[in-house]
Amino acid sequence: MNQSVIKALKLLDLFTAETPELALRDIADQANMPKPTVYRLLTALESLDYIHKVGDTGNYRLGLKLLELGRLVSDQLEVRTVAFPFMQQLAMKINEAVHLVIANQNQATYIEKVDSNQALRLFTKVGKSSPLHIGSGPKLLFAFMSAEKQIEIMRHLMSAGQGQKSFLKEDELFDQLQKIRDTGYAYSIGEQDEDTTGISYPIYDFRNHVVASLTVSGLSSHFIGKNLEFIKRETQRTAIMISKKLGYTRD
Repeated sequence: MNQSVIKALKLLDLFTAETPELALRDIADQANMPKPTVYRLLTALESLDYIHKVGDTGNYRLGLKLLELGRLVSDQLEVRTVAFPFMQQLAMKINEAVHLVIANQNQATYIEKVDSNQALRLFTKVGKSSPLHIGSGPKLLFAFMSAEKQIEIMRHLMSAGQGQKSFLKEDELFDQLQKIRDTGYAYSIGEQDEDTTGISYPIYDFRNHVVASLTVSGLSSHFIGKNLEFIKRETQRTAIMISKKLGYTRD
């Protein structure tokens, strides 16, 4: 593991509610590091807004980047807590697996799951990460990102050769993402597991931003006719209820 990263993170741990502001000498003493080393690490942290230098005093405080990251963690914990009882109700009603998926860097991560009572169940592990262009849950999150973020991720996928893996060209994927935005939901067949179907609807927060995907998945033979329409209707209704609990107000 990179020792410079470890040392930099240890410096952040020195700041507490009791000592929110520290001088360079205090930081060096508490970290038991040479002042030049501490200064170099603090300068790097300051350039990324993890550390903020206070006015003319030369002292240091934690930067706003940590507030942003803390808000992200808080939001993820909140959406998981709020969504779980609704997910349980939905799983009982439609008897299919229900997942909660969030964007995590350039991937999608499954942070909660409620299994169905079906004899044959899908194996999706909480904590599993998936490319954003494969599966209804990840793809829905991809669709509601900014155009700039979509292009950035698309370039990463193509450079890593993942575009060929999904047998999907860039223009075709953009067309799919636009269709998801237009219809308000994502639908996939056999993208993550053979003979399975996934349907996903967005969960919004109080800022009206998409913060998660509510995803239902199961054997494709269950997702046909009237049952398909029932699953779509109940999943959408549940996603709206979760969103309202998070402070979302529909336009």
